[in-house]
Amino acid sequence: MKRIIVYYSLEGNTEYIANKLAEVTGADKLRLIPKKEFPKSGFSKFFWGGKSAVMAEKPDLEQYDLDSDYDEIIIGFPVWAGNITPPIRTFVADNLEKLKGKKISAFACQSGAGAEKAFEKLKSVLGIDSLSETAIFIDPKDKPSEQNDLTLEVFSKKIMRQ
Repeated sequence: MKRIIVYYSLEGNTEYIANKLAEVTGADKLRLIPKKEFPKSGFSKFFWGGKSAVMAEKPDLEQYDLDSDYDEIIIGFPVWAGNITPPIRTFVADNLEKLKGKKISAFACQSGAGAEKAFEKLKSVLGIDSLSETAIFIDPKDKPSEQNDLTLEVFSKKIMRQ
């Protein structure tokens, strides 16, 4: 099965998991990069990121290529105000036809809560009833833990069984 991990990472936590997951599963990776980057610190990080997520904004992304021959798309994102991040929303909108009929799994990185709600929003924008597999990580790069390691191991095995 040919897989790709499509992800957006602001502070490196989602990229950390994408890299680890790619090592274990052999999946390709596609990092989404907004043409105008979001603030990375202070009040403006939470204000602009949260506002963009809640308002369902779709920022322009740097050019990327997505082959249509992938069997599974694994989408990774940080949770912002209980939502998927705007670059993920743009990706889905731009590739909705290519994503139809594919197995879609997802993982979310968060500091607090909201990942389950974000998965529901992802399913909604994809127009699907369920995701193949999901996983939630708590600040995996910044605060390594046995729980994150176990979650990654279980998530990887589930993906590989498909």
